[in-house]
Amino acid sequence: MVTNYKKIDLFGKSFLQKIALKPPFRFDFPVNEQACFLFVKEGEFQYQFDSEQRNIPANYSLFLNCIKSGKRIQNANSENVCEIVIVTFHPEILKQVYNRELPSLLQAPKNIISNKSSEKINNDFLIQKYIEGLLFYFENPSLVNEDILVLKLKEIILLLSQTKNAESVQVILSQLFSPTTYTFKQIIEVNLFSQLTLEELADQTNLSLSSFKREFSKLYNDTPANYIKTKKLEKAAKLLLASNERISEIAFTCGFNDLANFTKSFGEKYNMTPTNYRLNQIAK
Repeated sequence: MVTNYKKIDLFGKSFLQKIALKPPFRFDFPVNEQACFLFVKEGEFQYQFDSEQRNIPANYSLFLNCIKSGKRIQNANSENVCEIVIVTFHPEILKQVYNRELPSLLQAPKNIISNKSSEKINNDFLIQKYIEGLLFYFENPSLVNEDILVLKLKEIILLLSQTKNAESVQVILSQLFSPTTYTFKQIIEVNLFSQLTLEELADQTNLSLSSFKREFSKLYNDTPANYIKTKKLEKAAKLLLASNERISEIAFTCGFNDLANFTKSFGEKYNMTPTNYRLNQIAK
């Protein structure tokens, strides 16, 4: 359960996030062309991908890209709140910031050491100080501007290049600038919250609508319409608790282009309106 959430955008995209999660919790990363640096300020979480699982305790970090599906963080056992600071790396923003030449950390390494997509970064004093600086801006958002955020982006790139994990981080970041071939499941996950019709989604997978529905049913054991609507409503429920955005904005963010339809669908799943859901959960 999300108990606190703050976000700072850079050039219209999520850059910095501070989130407090009360166990038990689970978050599945959507497929996207971005990388994330997750620093554990307090508590701990477990990172799961396929058969790989790592424990990330306080003052340690996880660096990963989201161009493959199936990645998640979770904590089902601890009683302590987990506070995480997240820095997100978008390839188009990195290109914009480094408009002349990408730094070596963002370039493909000469010797590919692996195709790994995540790395646990050990306790690092300089990174801790960097995070402390970010916390100041979360508490004083009026002092934030684009110039400061660009400097903070360049600073974390520099710090990561100086850690003993630099080679692995380089491999992970460089994948953002390589052409990506998406699988059927990855195409579904990356478009879950879009407003694409089923016909348009089928076209994205290069399948006819009937073939698309058959493939979808095999993978998800559900119809495309029901699965996608359920995921949209689950995201909306999380956003109702994690943000102060208007309900109409949350509906649009989650792929609903009609507020009345969103309210009706939400009521069918949660037996209450979005407004009452937000009020009831906050009151608990």
